[in-house]
Amino acid sequence: MDEVQSPTLSKVRSPAMTTVYEAFRHPVFIREHHLDTFGHVNNAVYFELLEEARWEFTSQHGYGLKDVQRLGVGPTILEWNVKFRREIRLRERIIIESQLLTYDKKIGTLKQVMFNEKEELCFEGIMTFGLFDMRERKLILPTPEWLYAIGAGPKPS
Repeated sequence: MDEVQSPTLSKVRSPAMTTVYEAFRHPVFIREHHLDTFGHVNNAVYFELLEEARWEFTSQHGYGLKDVQRLGVGPTILEWNVKFRREIRLRERIIIESQLLTYDKKIGTLKQVMFNEKEELCFEGIMTFGLFDMRERKLILPTPEWLYAIGAGPKPS
């Protein structure tokens, strides 16, 4: 498995995809505050960790929270479909891999998976999302900056 110390970027092609989108790998070390009473990661915490990975990815591509606030335009989640495959426990090091699958007009789909140190799949989810204009209160077409931020386009000039 890749080193857990730092995020890495890779290009991944899914058999169902015709376009190659950038994938982002984000390491996480599971701590006590991530756990529930069963001693494994709390189901709500999964979504916090996934969001952390997404923000790290978009921030490294020039679209962080300050940019969202300045522009008044940011991502919004429309739907999640998740499968918990294997429990994740205290002091485990995991990798969260995020990759855009599709972006059609105003709606995108992003796959996020979690692997443990043994490279076993622990979690997989498909998120449906859009880019939300906070002033107009509606979804908008993705901007060039947003497409770059999610690994779907070239860096805007």
